[in-house]
Amino acid sequence: MMKRIAVMLLAGVLIAAGLNWFLVPANVFSVGVNGISQLMSSTLFSLTGISVNTGILIFLLNVPIAILGWIKLGRSATIYSLLTVVCVSVMAILIPIEHVTNNPLMSAIAGGVLTGLATGLTMKYGFSTGGMDIVSLVLAKTTGRTVGSLMFAINILIVIAAGFLFSWEAALYTMISIYCTTQVLDTVHTSHQKVTAFIMTSKPNETIKSIQSELIRGMTILPGTGAYSKKEVSMLMIVVTRYELYTLEQCVYAVDEDAFINIMPTQTVMGKFWNEDEQKKIREELKKV
Repeated sequence: MMKRIAVMLLAGVLIAAGLNWFLVPANVFSVGVNGISQLMSSTLFSLTGISVNTGILIFLLNVPIAILGWIKLGRSATIYSLLTVVCVSVMAILIPIEHVTNNPLMSAIAGGVLTGLATGLTMKYGFSTGGMDIVSLVLAKTTGRTVGSLMFAINILIVIAAGFLFSWEAALYTMISIYCTTQVLDTVHTSHQKVTAFIMTSKPNETIKSIQSELIRGMTILPGTGAYSKKEVSMLMIVVTRYELYTLEQCVYAVDEDAFINIMPTQTVMGKFWNEDEQKKIREELKKV
């Protein structure tokens, strides 16, 4: 919980800094609800002269999307995502708008990287920055595509709107910013990437029980002998996502501090590999038993 709170606060600062120091001053638009809020704020000011802080609009637009997250992603993820939205909104109000650089290309890249880093970190810990992140996560579960690619497709509409309402130059810089965001996001958030772990342990039963208490994944037990010690060991082979890798390591070393883990990248998995929704159903069935 403390890690999630720290990530939540960090994400609020990173996104607000990306908006107020780079994207807003350069008229470059962010991804998702943040970008829509920028468009609404800029359009309202140009038409009526009324200035509405982007942070306020971010919060208001996230309310209906939070309902979708509550239904599709669960209570915990939605609550943390809403709290992150609050942090982003507050930080966007507190952090002043300043021109860090007069180069719009540098502003687009820096703002996109900061936004992608913040979004990836929140998703890595099981929640999001709200808005279109929630929509992308829901679609990723049903389509199997990466969150970054889905987010890029969704945000093409923001690019088109920026071109029509302001200038196509702003639209091109916005596309660069969105591309940077999605690339950093997919680098940090790695739930779509799979790895194979070979775990050498002298406590196979305890290790298996510890892993199965946290992860719903199949394992294969292979016999082995230590070449140096000549002791009998068991080798557990398990395929997990990179998102689950941290949990796997914690489960193994909680019962066997001397375990040896070899992690190998996995190109393709053929056969049954449970997604998050399927794992959730299995957990519910196990609780009933």
